[in-house]
Amino acid sequence: MMLVHNFDVKKLSISCGISLGLGALSSFISMFGRDNFEKAVKPPLNPPGWLFPIVWTILFLLMGISAYLIYKSDSDDEDKTKALTVYGVQLLVNFFWPIIFFNFSAYLLSSIWIILLLILIIVMIKLFYDIDKTAGYLQIPYLIWVVFATYLTIAITILN
Repeated sequence: MMLVHNFDVKKLSISCGISLGLGALSSFISMFGRDNFEKAVKPPLNPPGWLFPIVWTILFLLMGISAYLIYKSDSDDEDKTKALTVYGVQLLVNFFWPIIFFNFSAYLLSSIWIILLLILIIVMIKLFYDIDKTAGYLQIPYLIWVVFATYLTIAITILN
């Protein structure tokens, strides 16, 4: 049986609130550009629109939990700072992707941007895993979803 030690609900809530809040704000800002997206040619395997907020909510929660695990770990402060810095940078890149994609319909730039996000996620997973294996594993669904989102983004770029 696994016991959780030093569990701090307030710090976990803040960590999850940061990722969920940035995701919600980005979604709110980018909703004004979704009309253009509706007119775009979509690739095969394009999921229904209702699925995205569900998946992203789960992923942002997992990100917040994962970041909390890194923050509370007993790892060297320098390692934690490096891991959480990459986490913060990828959160910002994630924040701007929907704005670039939906509001500006800048599909080529958004394709390059999401590849940058993918690289940052891979680096973050490695750094997290080295500190706390669970924190690294919690990021795997995010990686898988962004690989899928990369396919969709590049396909939309090509088709439009």
